[in-house]
Amino acid sequence: MSDKLKRIKRWEQERVPDAMQARLDRMPDAMGVHRQTVEHSFETFKSWMGMSLHVLAYNMKRVIAIIAVGALLRAIRA
Repeated sequence: MSDKLKRIKRWEQERVPDAMQARLDRMPDAMGVHRQTVEHSFETFKSWMGMSLHVLAYNMKRVIAIIAVGALLRAIRA
């Protein structure tokens, strides 16, 4: 009878989500505060600008994917 080994694989950065969860466990209201402060601003911008904010973000993402960040920054500075 051969002995079977059980292998456990962990993600190299497993400590990152574990640390985040520990912080959230210590401060359970942190996400509520985040929603009230940060997400409110984005919701306001979105309502002011309508879909144009989404379109701008989509276009910026596409440009970055196509020509890379360095070229995009050079084009903005020009």
